[in-house]
Amino acid sequence: MPETDTQKKMTDATRMEGATDMDIRSMMPEEVLALVEGAGDKKFRAAQLFSWMHQKEAADYDEMTNLPKALRAKLAATYPLVHLTMVREQVSAIDGTRKYLFALPDGNVIESVWMQYHHGNSVCISSQVGCRMGCRFCASTVNGLVRSLRPSEMLEQVYRIDSRIRETEGPDGHVSNIVIMGSGEPMENYDSVVRFIRLISCPEGRNISQRNITVSTCGIVPGIRKLADEGLSVTLAISLHAPDDEKRKKLMPVANRYSIAEIMDACRYFFRKTGRRVTFEYALAEGQNNAAEDAASLASLLKGLNCHVNLIPVNPVRERTFVRPDRTAVLRFQKELEKYGINATIRREMGADIDGACGQLRNSYLNDSQESVE
Repeated sequence: MPETDTQKKMTDATRMEGATDMDIRSMMPEEVLALVEGAGDKKFRAAQLFSWMHQKEAADYDEMTNLPKALRAKLAATYPLVHLTMVREQVSAIDGTRKYLFALPDGNVIESVWMQYHHGNSVCISSQVGCRMGCRFCASTVNGLVRSLRPSEMLEQVYRIDSRIRETEGPDGHVSNIVIMGSGEPMENYDSVVRFIRLISCPEGRNISQRNITVSTCGIVPGIRKLADEGLSVTLAISLHAPDDEKRKKLMPVANRYSIAEIMDACRYFFRKTGRRVTFEYALAEGQNNAAEDAASLASLLKGLNCHVNLIPVNPVRERTFVRPDRTAVLRFQKELEKYGINATIRREMGADIDGACGQLRNSYLNDSQESVE
């Protein structure tokens, strides 16, 4: 017998990126509708189910009390809900930043950060378990890449943090901004990242504005161009960290694959397609990329592009040897950029007392676990 339209929708839904193991929390509303119809239930149950998963952040089908028990049992047997378990929570005594270590269903661990700003509360989430990019100043790459995250596993980072913050801070602690800048390279998990953005911003779910979502990449040029064509309103952040290819190659192996000229062309394309200003992340490491001539070269590179430079004094990382410049040197670099007409801000240092750099908390946990086994 030929497939009905509903059966075809269900087949397409289970073939989607991140849903090969029947991951229902990664499904879009129309895919959930196809699933519910295919199960022989009424259409309005799909809206209830989607609301439970994304607005009420249900961890288990038993919480979905307005769904029929038979439907809940059928879903639980075939479409297990992805749910993250909090392993550690660290709260900064300096600024209240909270860092979380979550266990995935397969036993891997990832980390996320909640930060409080005057413009709202931001979460920085991971897109992969570990990272293979090998940036010399980053702790995320120390143990390499394990695997990419599914959309549901990225959503769950936001949901678990939001739930936890409401418990401790009240409703004012809710998440309003998302930065995909934790462990991993988002462009290497492209389909899942884009699906996450569509899910977290859809009106039937959390409805977080795409303008409040930032996607950070170390410069995967094809991914930047592809993202520009998605019709999204997200902010693009480029981890640049050097004004020329030779210096960048010493800091970031990806520079051997994509030149700065190629990255800049892709950024101009992104701006033309989206109208969204590009942010350039620049981690300042003493004696590596923070001289006056580096500022002049960077300004020349960015001239004429609608952009913003985010200066980041490099975080001390146990496994790395880079040294953070002092405050005077950082301010001097900022003023040099401004002298050339480049808009530059210094990122507020947050969570320095709680393994604030990407990958540090996970690495500490893995090291502790290894020591306990030995």
